[in-house]
Amino acid sequence: MTGMSRFLAAVAILISFVAAPAHALRIKEVAAVQGVRSNQLTGYGLVVGLDGTGDQTTQMPYTTQSVANYLQQLGITLPDNRAAQLQLKNVAAVIVTAELPAFAQPGQQLDINVASMGNAKSLKGGVLVATPLRGADGEIYALAQGNVVVGGAGAAAGGSKVQINHLSAGRVPGGAQVERAVATGLNDGDTITLGLNAADFQTARRVAEAVNGRLGGGAARALDGRTVQVRAPTDPNARVSFIAELEELTLERSAPAAKVVINARTGSIVLNQAVTLNPCAIAHGNLSVTISSTPVISQPAPLSRGQTVVAEQASIQIKQEPGIMIQVPSAPQLADVVRALNALGATPQDLLAILQAIKASGALNAELEVI
Repeated sequence: MTGMSRFLAAVAILISFVAAPAHALRIKEVAAVQGVRSNQLTGYGLVVGLDGTGDQTTQMPYTTQSVANYLQQLGITLPDNRAAQLQLKNVAAVIVTAELPAFAQPGQQLDINVASMGNAKSLKGGVLVATPLRGADGEIYALAQGNVVVGGAGAAAGGSKVQINHLSAGRVPGGAQVERAVATGLNDGDTITLGLNAADFQTARRVAEAVNGRLGGGAARALDGRTVQVRAPTDPNARVSFIAELEELTLERSAPAAKVVINARTGSIVLNQAVTLNPCAIAHGNLSVTISSTPVISQPAPLSRGQTVVAEQASIQIKQEPGIMIQVPSAPQLADVVRALNALGATPQDLLAILQAIKASGALNAELEVI
């Protein structure tokens, strides 16, 4: 079995499990209450205590300026000419990011990510100094500090270098503390709005029907293919209980839209069980260009005072495999689609172009999404 055959067989096995009957969907799996969301935080800071693997300050002057500003906040003022001459091999300028979850309160801890923004070789063993984390509105919502954990290792000597994983980014578990809570509109008004994870009119209708079947007609209404409005109690405690019960309501699982997802960078292809194929004919051939270089040495005659000359002789070969026209039958089920594509004998990278051509011809009954 070729690599392409094994790839498509694995896809067929995976989708067979997806297509198998499963438990009924709960509303919490297809929708979320609008306004209950996380917020992104970011900040600029310094990692100190590195073992000579920090920024090269001659190329990264803002690192030196940041250290001078930090020392000035601590009451230490450096002369301007002295600050410009600092060589801070143990310091790295970093960007700190975190996600502030919904309902986070002051004092709670957050995990943070730290990434070098300069030319630091490694953040391993470094300590992030106090860094304010700001939201999109510019306000400070958390304060970050702690030891940076880097999941990698590296060594260099004599011009040789060995590295495992990425050394210029790390993480500080529980490294930030929330300083300010974000207000939510969860308790505003006498209704709540459910936002579907994906726009689908059928799912929106079924969510509204499930809520009305439990609470009575008129309790919920679908506003469009993405949002469903539901009447809710105004008391905060009663509203929390209402939402908890609402999210557990079940609804019938609907068939997904036919879709083929292609990752152009890795060559990965995923098809769902709704993909079908109309009859078509496909011809596919490969063109390969081989360039080889052979050194040629020219020796001068004895006592001619000439010099030995080393030249290269290049050889270029072009080989094009003949394209064979293959008739692909109609494939009403996913297993038939996999067998039809497997018969082409193409590599995953070639299959990317083939699927796009089949879609353009109208023979692929699915949405093609390239990521």
